[in-house]
Amino acid sequence: MSDGTVLVREHPSSCEDWWPAPQELLRRARGENFVVASLLVGKRTARHLRAVYLFARLVDECGDSAPGERLLALDRVESELNRAASGSSRDPVFRELGETMRECELPRSALARLIEANREDQRRPEYETYDELLAYCDLSANPVGELVLHVFGAATPARIALSNSVCTALQLIEHWQDVREDALHGRIYLPGEDRRRFGVERLDLVQDRAGEPLRRLLELEAHRAAELLSDGARLVATLSGRARLAVAGYVGGGHATLAAIERAGYDVLAAVPRASKLQRTIATGRVLAT
Repeated sequence: MSDGTVLVREHPSSCEDWWPAPQELLRRARGENFVVASLLVGKRTARHLRAVYLFARLVDECGDSAPGERLLALDRVESELNRAASGSSRDPVFRELGETMRECELPRSALARLIEANREDQRRPEYETYDELLAYCDLSANPVGELVLHVFGAATPARIALSNSVCTALQLIEHWQDVREDALHGRIYLPGEDRRRFGVERLDLVQDRAGEPLRRLLELEAHRAAELLSDGARLVATLSGRARLAVAGYVGGGHATLAAIERAGYDVLAAVPRASKLQRTIATGRVLAT
């Protein structure tokens, strides 16, 4: 249990013996945009956001950390999702999720896309083009925004389209923060065509510091994410009340992280650039004032 995951058995040999506890999943939420947004809403909404977050975090843990065949772990998640939809799951994460699915009319399809994204992670370690990466984000990130809008009772086609831009941007920003960690785990999200254009080799992604070619590549990718985030930020003005505050928290957190990456000179290898709580709060205030 060196990574802090709560396990059913001390030495798991398969996904059947392994399952993170809700409190462990929440511990890993510290510093994420989810936490910032959850502080801005009431108890009922925070409870439903927690249910969505726990599910998404659990899916990611199954795709990243489950021992043995991770596709089997993801199959187990999908089985529990079906039980949650019918109200028959005994797992605490899925009991909460089932209640939120019913109260907020969450679309099962959005939840299932998060599972499919992690299945793709098991089959596909890298992406050749930026468009292929965007298609992956449509599975791995965009459903979260759609689910959040449903929690707030604010899901419309126009808002979901803007949310997709925000969520894709946030996913890309996370990838650019974690270039080294992802590469060490055999995953490369920087598109192959972009790496060749800037002369970035695979070994360049796991060094102690980022070389000039990688920095220039990350500057390009960060600017792409910033454009998506700015375009999607129009979503904030279409919302009101706590929904507006929460979404502004997500957008502000993204802007603050991009600023941290820029301050680091796009060297994400020496240390992972992170924004402080104060910086995220200030950025959120700017989004609200726009």
